[in-house]
Amino acid sequence: MKLILLSVVGLLLVVGEGTADRILSRRTKRELASPLHVGGIRDPFGSYCQRRGGCCPGRDDLCTVPYLDTICYCDLFCNRTVSDCCPDFWGHCLGVQPPFIGTCERNGNRFFTGQTYKENCNLCTCGTTGRWECEQHACLIESDMIRAVNRGNYGWKAANYSQFYGMTLDEGIRNQTTLPLYFNSVEKWPGKIHEPLDQGNCAASWAFSTAAVASDRISIQSMGHMTPQLSPQNLISCDTRNQGGCAGGRVDGAWWYLRRRGVVTEDCYPYRPPQQTPAEVGRCMMQSRSIGRGKRQATQRCPNTHNYHNDIYQSTPPYRLSSNEKEIMKEIMDNGPVQAIMEVHEDFFVYKSGIYKHTDVSFTKLPQYRKHGTHSVRIIGWGEERNFDGTSKKYWIAANSWGKNWGEDGYFRIARGDNECEIEAFVIGVWGRITMEDIYHIRHLRYL
Repeated sequence: MKLILLSVVGLLLVVGEGTADRILSRRTKRELASPLHVGGIRDPFGSYCQRRGGCCPGRDDLCTVPYLDTICYCDLFCNRTVSDCCPDFWGHCLGVQPPFIGTCERNGNRFFTGQTYKENCNLCTCGTTGRWECEQHACLIESDMIRAVNRGNYGWKAANYSQFYGMTLDEGIRNQTTLPLYFNSVEKWPGKIHEPLDQGNCAASWAFSTAAVASDRISIQSMGHMTPQLSPQNLISCDTRNQGGCAGGRVDGAWWYLRRRGVVTEDCYPYRPPQQTPAEVGRCMMQSRSIGRGKRQATQRCPNTHNYHNDIYQSTPPYRLSSNEKEIMKEIMDNGPVQAIMEVHEDFFVYKSGIYKHTDVSFTKLPQYRKHGTHSVRIIGWGEERNFDGTSKKYWIAANSWGKNWGEDGYFRIARGDNECEIEAFVIGVWGRITMEDIYHIRHLRYL
């Protein structure tokens, strides 16, 4: 029975590949994608096709299952030279042993092909032959160097520091990069940093700051070929899982939505303050569908009927930075603006100019005059200001979402290095999910 099934599968694959040769000029993203299991099958004994409820004959681009941070396929087309099959495809759909599954030993434990562990600064991966394949970076902390120094008569002693362990020597040297006294993303990346918007009477800084940081990062990452101003309204109206829209929300939920569903631009889905928005406009007016490899495509036209470009923009998973001001500065200088969460006090609302620090002017008043809440902003740079006595005051340059009439043209400066209002406690960076194909598509639209 297995022989008959394998023969049928082989015939289907030959037909599929022959057809692909005839339409090579119209190959899809799926056909051009990299092999899913290039480093070995991850989660080799997971249930995917079985959990889906079965396999699909021939080619079916919708025959997919979520697989770690992407998707895998359960159609017979997946088992070709470039495989994107689910781990249990071979066993559940074909009744044969899956390929490339070996085991490696470490400290008495068994690891399967594709599984990894970190040895100081080097990542080791279990190979298909049962041997560990490890990177060969020079590490910042090397135990033999520490022992050699301590055995010798050099006049000083060496130690292992946990904050340096796991870093490469190159990373350690690079982290000593001299940072300038002043930096502004607007000046380094002209035309790629978006101006502050106005959230109005809507507690949705979680959506505005997320959309703004993603907009800037995509513009920088694409070298200006893509400069979308992403839609906060898309997040407010459509990201409703454990979110409160204009009643508040979580940035982790916003980043999940931007990664898994994606959003369109502000031009396509414009912001409508709640007091100006009819009830029917407040509902979600943009949906998307998967087109493979985690990418999405809009299934509805833009709510703005004068705009026809309903391209979906997505991000990778966000990453959290440490609260060290130097690390935050280096991240901004290298990769662009970051998102920060801060405590907003009663005096912040009346800020006009200068370097903000929470004051004690309301400390003697009744409790109802001393309130604070959580707010999300975008940090775009930093600087220092000299005092008359020769000392300096360090500050962050941040973009708010209260309109350009507030603060310093929509921006504000806040004390840096002292975690003022908790602004350095939770800082996030992200990458846009873009490819050369996306850039070509956007450039093509400009000339239509």
